[in-house]
Amino acid sequence: MVKGGGLQRKSKASQEIPSSSMADIAFLLLIFFMVSTVFQKDTNRPIEWAQAEATEKIDQKQKNIQNIWLDPNGDVYINDVQTSMEEVSAIIAPMYRVNRELVVSIRSDRTVPYRYIDAVQQELVAAGLLRVVFATELEQDMTRERR
Repeated sequence: MVKGGGLQRKSKASQEIPSSSMADIAFLLLIFFMVSTVFQKDTNRPIEWAQAEATEKIDQKQKNIQNIWLDPNGDVYINDVQTSMEEVSAIIAPMYRVNRELVVSIRSDRTVPYRYIDAVQQELVAAGLLRVVFATELEQDMTRERR
């Protein structure tokens, strides 16, 4: 006499990991990270660039360049956030500790009083930063031609 209707249960677990959908999963993860990644881009400000007879293009990756914008009234912008002059070294110092290739590009209107530029330079010295450049009209023209 057979109990249970004569059906035998096969309860063996498979020893293999199914790999047929691994490519699909990897592709979906790739798409997810591409869509959710935010690339930070500084907002260009309408300023009258300082002129220079000669300039040198910054030969660094964009991630190694930190732009600091100065307005004629002394406002300082780092990452599009207005900061006080006294906070510049506190913001830049940790960035420089993490990335020793960091170059700060001071971007200011030609009408900015020198005392503000000097104050930013003193803050950068206090942060221990070694490489500072000044953006000029000639550099902007070179960048536009390259595009």
